[in-house]
Amino acid sequence: MTGAALAAAPAAAAPSALRQAMLLGTLTFVTMLYAMTVTIANVSLPQMQGSLSSTPDQIAWIVTFNIVATAVVTPIAGWLAGWLGRRRLMVWGIMGFGAASVACGLATSVPELVVYRIAQGAFGAPLVPLCQAIVIEAFPEEKRQKMMSIWGTGVILGPIIAPALGGALSEAYGWRWVFFMLVPFTAVALVGVLAMIPAGDAKSRPKLDWTGFGALAVAITALQLALDRGERAGWLESWEILIYIGLCLSALWVFGVRNAISRTPFLNPALLRDRNFVVGTALIFIFGMLNFTPITLLPTLLQTVSGFPDSIIGQILSARGAGTLIGFAAMFVISGLDPRVPMMIGLGLQAWSGWLMAGFSVDVSIGQVLWASALQGLGVGLMWIPLSVVTFATLPKSMVPDGTAIFHLLRNMGSSIFISITVALVIRQTAVNRSELSAAVTPYREAFSQPGVQGSLELDDLASLGRIAGEIGRQATMIGYIDAFLFFALCAVLAAPLVLIVRTRRS
Repeated sequence: MTGAALAAAPAAAAPSALRQAMLLGTLTFVTMLYAMTVTIANVSLPQMQGSLSSTPDQIAWIVTFNIVATAVVTPIAGWLAGWLGRRRLMVWGIMGFGAASVACGLATSVPELVVYRIAQGAFGAPLVPLCQAIVIEAFPEEKRQKMMSIWGTGVILGPIIAPALGGALSEAYGWRWVFFMLVPFTAVALVGVLAMIPAGDAKSRPKLDWTGFGALAVAITALQLALDRGERAGWLESWEILIYIGLCLSALWVFGVRNAISRTPFLNPALLRDRNFVVGTALIFIFGMLNFTPITLLPTLLQTVSGFPDSIIGQILSARGAGTLIGFAAMFVISGLDPRVPMMIGLGLQAWSGWLMAGFSVDVSIGQVLWASALQGLGVGLMWIPLSVVTFATLPKSMVPDGTAIFHLLRNMGSSIFISITVALVIRQTAVNRSELSAAVTPYREAFSQPGVQGSLELDDLASLGRIAGEIGRQATMIGYIDAFLFFALCAVLAAPLVLIVRTRRS
């Protein structure tokens, strides 16, 4: 793998305290910039869906393919840094990210917006691992954990700032401004990198197994297309889906064979001999599944079913970020505990949050949604740090860079795959429940003939029939989301036994 190139540059002379602080601030801001884009589109998904005349599964592509692009490009960040140099790669990444953000705001169709979101994810993908590598290199070991904690606030602040600000702008000026608002942040990040990141770092010219990388990229993309198109196309009854599945399996076969025979494989097989790393990557895949799914489902649910405005939806998504921030802060207090304890608590909070969301009705209150979102964010905050620690606790230091690339790859894959699955579940269950509810509304049903049930509605009046059909659709959609949230909670519960087989240094 190419992650080793991120750690290959020699350490420079120790800079002054002021310059170190400015460097840390720049790296934190760049990380926050990328973290903003992960959640910024979610707040305006319902508005985009109406403006671009798209279906719920089509509008979800705006989220999933951005994550897929990040997943594909992240593992080659080290290779890119070795060829271009860190500073140049960061400059090009930020400029490309800014240009893609403007293009997203100017898009006139869903396919066009998806393409620009892919570009946004691809250009932004190297920024976080590069910032992390520079923080590790720039500070002595005794200060590293504290500096990493400060840098990590960028990951938290992005999902807090972006939905609140984006929701207000979207409500006032339209969904396009959630992308245009990134431009000034991008300009500040670019100036900071040009001023603080040294130029001329050594280029290690690392080798990359292009066959392995290409096969993995094709497999991930084909799998994502199958999941995104499956419900609309008819799953295995559709030749389109069968072709995607065939491409995915063929690419995985090529990847496996290439990885076994290559002298410089894309995935180091030695990583799979470390139990903690294998269990940790399974858990980070599940963590990715649970991480972004609620904030993708909630905006569409709250606006289309309950009529929440964008500004309120932005505040609700920010509450999740605030919960994550509290979880990170709590880890400073309970850092001496066995890391498996906060991981179990985090999964428990995720399951509880899913259970609470499964109890929503069409008349759900803002307080209920804020509380469930904050709990989910708190679970994320409690899980992230100990999961990162235990995954690499027993891994040799020489394998950590490659392990980190796999770690982030699987986290992003978990997010994109589970979002697609839950959106498909919502669509299917909505259709099933609409059919069942429609069959129950008939003049031959005794309950419907009661004045307290029927109210002012008349089955022989077209206006009344329209209102009945609308309410049936609303209730059916709500039940579809409830089923998705129950599935979310179940996955969090089923992941708990994996935590129990993790080893710590003491065990």
